[in-house]
Amino acid sequence: MSKREGSLEAPRRHPIAWREDSYYDEGKVLEEMERVFGICHGCRRCVNLCNAFPTLFDLVDASSTMEIDGVAKKDYSKVVDQCYLCDICFMTKCPYVPPHEWDIDFPHLMLRAKAVKFRKGEVRFRDKLLTSTDALGKLAAIPVVAQTVNAANRNGVARGVLQSVLGVDRRRELPPYAPVRFRAKARLGATWPVRDGERTPGKVAIFSTCYINYNEPGIGHDLVAVLTHNEIPSVLVPQEACCGMPKLELGDLEGVDRLKRRNIPALAKLARGGYAILAPVPSCALMFKQELPLLYPDDKDVAAVAEAMFDPFEYFILRHRDGLLKTDFTRQLGKVAYHIPCHGRVQNVGQKTRETLQLIPGTEVATIERCAGHDGTWGVKTEYFEQSMKIGRPVFRQMAQAEPDFISSDCPIAGRHIQQGIRDSGTKLGATKAHPLTLLRMAYGLEEGAR
Repeated sequence: MSKREGSLEAPRRHPIAWREDSYYDEGKVLEEMERVFGICHGCRRCVNLCNAFPTLFDLVDASSTMEIDGVAKKDYSKVVDQCYLCDICFMTKCPYVPPHEWDIDFPHLMLRAKAVKFRKGEVRFRDKLLTSTDALGKLAAIPVVAQTVNAANRNGVARGVLQSVLGVDRRRELPPYAPVRFRAKARLGATWPVRDGERTPGKVAIFSTCYINYNEPGIGHDLVAVLTHNEIPSVLVPQEACCGMPKLELGDLEGVDRLKRRNIPALAKLARGGYAILAPVPSCALMFKQELPLLYPDDKDVAAVAEAMFDPFEYFILRHRDGLLKTDFTRQLGKVAYHIPCHGRVQNVGQKTRETLQLIPGTEVATIERCAGHDGTWGVKTEYFEQSMKIGRPVFRQMAQAEPDFISSDCPIAGRHIQQGIRDSGTKLGATKAHPLTLLRMAYGLEEGAR
């Protein structure tokens, strides 16, 4: 019996020693990759999760020895490039994670390899640009610029140029940029009015995220409307930068550090002031809950923020269990095909979005718990677009088979990806794509407001 199988301990992760020189020792990284890849080859339990494992197993099976020692170490990078740090293998599949003696953390080993690659300067300009979400957003969200960028993203000729110059696949439907940012419309630092007779002592600070701020501000306004309806005082985080997840996925740990130093002081002040901090994009919540605490294990401010950080629906269910969430819904939603994104699943909070939507009378939720294959910037790249669509195909099929009135995902990028996948498959679907927060606002019968 393995140590994990014979132990009552939950899987645990080690702090990431990214500040130590040995972390970037390529020889040591390759040695550890050989050890872990050998164990993965003997297990193969994760073959259906993403393309990293099939790539590894194909390399082994095509080698002269049909073992990991027959694979050239220069080919290890092919596996690394296929990993987009979804964390599903660690959280749901691998039987050898700590406290097992084999001590496998595949995603964080891939992160280490990506960090070595980044430090060596082997990262394309495109990848650095795509992960600079604040810089792109601040430029593209200028009203006239936003209209021009959105028009170009719909133009075949312009997309052809973008593909040839930057390697952004012309077939990928890109999210639009909003001419008015969420943070501008929400009035920085304001407290939204609540109804008389406030019932809950809870108070919320909203970390809007780059995507909500620059691309789909309507989702943020939906969150504000739901909080206001539930008489929960809410404020906007006074200073906000990208959470750092795109830089983490690139292996740019110094970039993560710069963003951490911009975000954490303001967030820690709110956390210590008794605020629950809500991030309406799962990847952003995960960054503060898990990755930053592992990168900064001795930082008390980071720990305070992690403790105060919530997915919005995680927070709503906690309020409901305390009898503090209103259930005065006025609209039935019919059938909702709901996709749980990977970075929502690995937060270990359960299916809180599904639980919340099922509180709505006349609403049936068909839940799809599988990777959709987009992953932030990975699925927009020319070399990975086909693979992202292949990974997502089972999700597209299951969502369409549900014959829903709405298709929905906590990850707005995954939602767009699923919508495109269903449409590209030739399936005619009358369902409307709507974020779960939008669905909740609709069920309450609240006016749409600014979007």
